[in-house]
Amino acid sequence: MRSRLSRGAAALLGIGAVALLSACGPGAPEPVPSDDGASPAVTVTVSDNQYDPAEVEIAPGEAVRWEFVGPNEHDVVANDRSFVSELQTEGTYTHVFDEAGDFDYICSIHPEMRGIVHVTE
Repeated sequence: MRSRLSRGAAALLGIGAVALLSACGPGAPEPVPSDDGASPAVTVTVSDNQYDPAEVEIAPGEAVRWEFVGPNEHDVVANDRSFVSELQTEGTYTHVFDEAGDFDYICSIHPEMRGIVHVTE
């Protein structure tokens, strides 16, 4: 009886700890609205846990469109949070890059998915 009571108390403490840690997490990043009216210079396909192509180069003022296809949810999250899409399985997200630089991004739920946009003069 005492062993069963100890296991029950340990299970409750474990569940409580998980709930507490989950509540303290950063959560999903706040989406940045898509620049849907912009004509993309390049399109990146998002599917099967990859960005294709994972590396693109554009000029300042040009846009990249990400096209989501496949059964799994993904998003596009810039390391500096300058562009952040919703989690989605289909549809598109477009971002206009006004300044030169290298913009790394990942999928927030599949951090092994990585991409970069090189914006060069």
